[in-house]
Amino acid sequence: MTATTTLKLPDELKARIAAVAQQSGKSAHAFMVEALELQTELAERRTAFVADALLAREEVARYGLVVDADEVFDYLKARAEGKPARKPDPSSI
Repeated sequence: MTATTTLKLPDELKARIAAVAQQSGKSAHAFMVEALELQTELAERRTAFVADALLAREEVARYGLVVDADEVFDYLKARAEGKPARKPDPSSI
């Protein structure tokens, strides 16, 4: 189902959208719908990221265990290169 929404755009922005949409082979409408979808997804992902970060902070406060970022990066780099690597051990803060 679709719903009609009216956007009041400044003339300059409307002209820019029309030009870019035409260059990309899309209608201005399709271009704006795609832009709104992308921005909505980005905002949702940002909200989820912040929620995950807050949860991680709570877990650190509760359990006091952390893993050194340099050790994690070294582990991931070794694994990506196909080298044997020992998983970093969590330590108390």
